[in-house]
Parts: sequence; structure tokens; C-alpha cells
Amino acid sequence: VPAAFTATIAELGGPTLDRDEVIASYVIGTPAAIMERFLGRQIAPSEIDGYHARLRAEAERRGVHPYPGIVEALEPLARHVALGVFTNADLGNVEVLLGAAGLQDRFAAVVGADEVAPHFKPAPDGLLLACERLGVTAARTAYVGDSPQDGETAHHAGALAVAARWGHLMRDVSAFDVAVDRPTDLPNALGFT
Repeated sequence: VPAAFTATIAELGGPTLDRDEVIASYVIGTPAAIMERFLGRQIAPSEIDGYHARLRAEAERRGVHPYPGIVEALEPLARHVALGVFTNADLGNVEVLLGAAGLQDRFAAVVGADEVAPHFKPAPDGLLLACERLGVTAARTAYVGDSPQDGETAHHAGALAVAARWGHLMRDVSAFDVAVDRPTDLPNALGFT
């Protein structure tokens, strides 16, 4: 993802970015919102399409692999609950990344931030939409996230906030109700042993 962002933004005349700058920008919202922030202008649909094409090419070239233990954690969880995704990325990103990782069929609901724009995290809109699609209430939902913003999103929606300490942005877990160190800890932490 960072490689696709840096190349696309540079190609469109934006600043030269490093990986850490791109990762820190994820809290802004969708890829379009991130690109607009770095470019200082609105982007055209063809420009976001170009980003998605570059992301797909990078995913094919580099491969996309789930964090170790994700697949092993999803299997027991799926036996007990419906699984969904809400991300600040857009559906184009989600389709590329879940597909490349072989996880596209593991989730009954997938919500991208582009579906709830401009109500990005920490607004609860995307999580509430995922709950609606899953047919569950937020009060009976655990939202696993890798940034403090995810914990805030869960609380604003009325869901349990679970910190994925293995995530790239996870340093401070004070915004969460529960913290897990490894994906394989999730079933036990949520009472599904």
C-alpha cells in the first residue's frame, strides 16, 4: 500500500513521501482523501482508478500475506459469529488486498470508508453499517483495530474495542477495552475457546 501511494502521488506531482508518512496518513480516511491531502487538490476518478491499478500491480508483484495467525484466528471465530470488515480504506483497496491475501470469502460484510464518506473514523457510521449488514447490534459486536482511532470508533458505535497489538500503528491501547498480542489470542479473549 505505501509503495502504491508514494508512486501515485509522485506521478501526480505531489511530494516525495516515505513509508512512515504514508502509514501515518491512514487515519485521514479513504485513499482519495489521503491523496487529496498530499496533493492539495481534489482528485479525479481516473486518478483514484490509477492508484487502484498500481495497488493491484504492487500486490501481484510483492504478494499480500495476512499477519501470522490471522487465518487460524478467523476459523474458530467464524464458527460462532458473523465476521465483517470496516476500514478507512475504500472498497477498491479492500477488494485488492483481501483478494490478494486469499481472505475475500471470509467476511459476510465488508464496508469501505467511501460508503460512509465524509464520516470517516472515529465516527461510528461505517461500523454501524457493517453491523446492519451482518444483522447484529453494535452492543453485541467486537471491533478489532490497530490504531487508537479504531478504539474510539468502537466506543462511538457502542461496540467492544479490541486492540490488535500486532498492528503497524498500535502503540497506545488506552482507547480499547481489551488488548491481544497475537491474532490467535482473539478467540479466547472474546470467549470462543
